[in-house]
Amino acid sequence: MKKVIVIGAGAAGLMAAIHAARGGAEVTVLERNEKAGKKIYLTGKGRCNVTNNCDRDAFLMEVARNARFLFSALSFFSPADMMRLLEENGCPVVTQRGRRVFPESEKASDVTKTLLSICEKLGVRICLHRRVSGIAAGEDGTLQGVYAVREDPDRADVSPPAGGELIPAEAVIIATGGVSYPSTGSTGDGYRFAEAAGHRVEPAIPSLVGLEAKESWPAELQGLSLKNVSVTLKKGKKTLYTEQGEMLFTHFGYSGPLILEASCHLPEATEGCELTLDLKPGLTAEQLDARLRRDLEAGSKKQVRNILPALMPASLAEVFPRLCGLPGTQPCNQVTGAQRQRLRETVKNLPLPFRGRRGFQEAIVTRGGVSVREVNPGTMESKKVPGLFFAGEVLDVDAHTGGYNLQIAFSTGALAGASAAKERP
Repeated sequence: MKKVIVIGAGAAGLMAAIHAARGGAEVTVLERNEKAGKKIYLTGKGRCNVTNNCDRDAFLMEVARNARFLFSALSFFSPADMMRLLEENGCPVVTQRGRRVFPESEKASDVTKTLLSICEKLGVRICLHRRVSGIAAGEDGTLQGVYAVREDPDRADVSPPAGGELIPAEAVIIATGGVSYPSTGSTGDGYRFAEAAGHRVEPAIPSLVGLEAKESWPAELQGLSLKNVSVTLKKGKKTLYTEQGEMLFTHFGYSGPLILEASCHLPEATEGCELTLDLKPGLTAEQLDARLRRDLEAGSKKQVRNILPALMPASLAEVFPRLCGLPGTQPCNQVTGAQRQRLRETVKNLPLPFRGRRGFQEAIVTRGGVSVREVNPGTMESKKVPGLFFAGEVLDVDAHTGGYNLQIAFSTGALAGASAAKERP
């Protein structure tokens, strides 16, 4: 029986273990944490947005980086397959707004319990508090297994041996995640293993993360959520991202679904990038101008700041004249044509100056990782080291919010596991 080791008991690792065991392999999962699926518990704010109920082509449209690499993985194990797996093993799911799929209980723990239950039935051995220190290879470069250290959480004073024991295996699957949410154990170990094996690792960057404002006014709107607005990200004349939906003002600047998705499309160096907000994407400039004319005439004796709540939330209306360069106390009947134009242009194109991304502590996923050019997309096997496989966030693939990133972990994990279990001719 072929021996397969999976490094990491997250979404990708557990799915890899399931499919390797189904393929007839003897599977051992090594997890450095005290429990499996630690990051799964955080997804969907504890509700676990487990996948997205869409077909492969629609799914690939939501992948921000290296979408074509996922074609085979999604064909092998699709969102429908994931939903079916959970349903058939006692975890019913529901599809909600945006085709987002959640466990019916809305408890992330139920997803983890289901995956662990399947592993148990298949005879998968899961070893907690096992930190892998390196990939073992012979003098000729052939894969021999991994070196692992048994860490005693109750004996912090005891220093484990540097190298650890050799655990032999004919195939190893690296499913260690990226470096987002490092408290879950995602500390970049997989990148180090890959580099040691001769792989190129693209720089890790926080993705699906909030943006820090350059100016102070967004903090004045902390907690304000805007719906049915449009955000556009540009660098020079090139539009990197534009979409309609929801965003949120925070103590540090900007967040919410639109901002998180926009962060996926930011280049590594953000200098020269501009973010703008259209508060009324459903109105053309001409329609908005007519609306402003009517509102100004109807409230001719009011102050400008007092007619704006008809167009936007009151807290934003309070600071908005300042953003247009108008006194908020100016009577409406004294607003000039040029001032009305500034109001109109700012409603349709409000600059959101930002200095950069928030850090990995807040990033939902990591952009960057093992170069997909050096991984076989049809098997997830290394093109450099036979028997070495990669799955999940450790790869240089990331997508928008909505269950896509978890499904990438499940799909690449499933394909890696099934491929690793196959005997070589």
